[in-house]
Amino acid sequence: MNVPQTSFPRVVIIGGGFAGLAAARGLENEELQVVLLDKHNYHTFQPLLYQVATGGLEPDSIAFPLRKRFNDVDNFFFRLAEVKKINDKENQVETSIGDISYDYLIVATGSTTNFFGNTNIQKFAMEMKSIPQSLNIRSLILENFEEALLTSDLRERQKLMNFVIVGGGPTGVELAGALAEMKKEILPKDYPDLDIRLMKINLVQSSDCLLKGMSAKASEKAEDFLIKLGVDVWKNLRVLDYNGDFVKTNGEDNFNAATVIWAAGVKGEAIQGLETKCLVERASRYKVDLYNRIEGKENIYAIGDVACMNSKEYPYGHPMMAQPAIQQGELLAKNIIKLLRGKEIKPFIYNDKGSMATIGRNKAVVDLPKWKFQGVFAWFVWMFVHLFSLIGFRNKAVVFLNWVYNYIRFDRETRLIIRPYKRKDKYSF
Repeated sequence: MNVPQTSFPRVVIIGGGFAGLAAARGLENEELQVVLLDKHNYHTFQPLLYQVATGGLEPDSIAFPLRKRFNDVDNFFFRLAEVKKINDKENQVETSIGDISYDYLIVATGSTTNFFGNTNIQKFAMEMKSIPQSLNIRSLILENFEEALLTSDLRERQKLMNFVIVGGGPTGVELAGALAEMKKEILPKDYPDLDIRLMKINLVQSSDCLLKGMSAKASEKAEDFLIKLGVDVWKNLRVLDYNGDFVKTNGEDNFNAATVIWAAGVKGEAIQGLETKCLVERASRYKVDLYNRIEGKENIYAIGDVACMNSKEYPYGHPMMAQPAIQQGELLAKNIIKLLRGKEIKPFIYNDKGSMATIGRNKAVVDLPKWKFQGVFAWFVWMFVHLFSLIGFRNKAVVFLNWVYNYIRFDRETRLIIRPYKRKDKYSF
């Protein structure tokens, strides 16, 4: 791996997401060596992946090079690698480019899509947890319309123009709203010889409300916004199977659709090596104490989505969102420095700053600790928060200019099929 030997303690961080990046920032220029491992050489701003998938933004505007962030930090080293296994008995991490030892290990691998054991859905549905997956969705959406333009079979055309989004959380709601705006403002111009009225956007939620975890008012308003945009919202309906053509549900309402986007759940991206007793079984998250130490391990920590810290307020762990991840990463960095200096460390207390979701142009819902509001003002708050949270001046400027242009022109310039998406073979039930 060619990381220099040092007399300083070595902290190895696995994952360059919100949590890992926050921890690395907090440890820079301290008397220790920080080694960050990630299978990508960039940090992804995941809340805006849906805009890449629907042609609103280019992928490089929501990605930032990890090396660039730490260019002037002497004690920081980045290695592009896929972590294979943790050997906690020898304090080593096995990777695709070799092994590395550690004094402190921070697991910040984030989350991956949870298909709840349904292998058919996993094979044929689309995921949206990374930039490559978002580009696949963008290509598939546009390829569907190109195919619909060529076919004379009405049923085939309807299937190609039928989109099913499974999951009524922020990802599903925001994606459904973006697709609805494409249907209204963009696709009729690009495909004037297609009857865009055939396009159907179905948002399927297994519970009785959208945006579970937000206020009832936010849920109701989000649903109202979506319906006005022309989205068909299906509540209390579960998707049981999908074969690439036909969506089977637990009710009488089934769908013929060439595209299913799965946003119905996530689970921690655990790593081989640590005992299964360290994991919360269904969620695949590491059990951690109030200091983010993995249960039974003195020098191994988990932060962010992959960590499950039980408390009275959060009996199933903190929400798998950016804010808990950032706050855990920042505190853990401070605690490691305190440990090295022989000082008392502090337990993690989550500061809930609120949650928000955008449904489309001038439509958003915001739940803050003391205020809850919806509509145009909420939309501007959502934009400001997301712009402020992006890393790098260039990314902030590019995203802002894209949003201004899209707002004025009702357009999305990046509806490009850069790399065609290869469909998997269908199967019969």
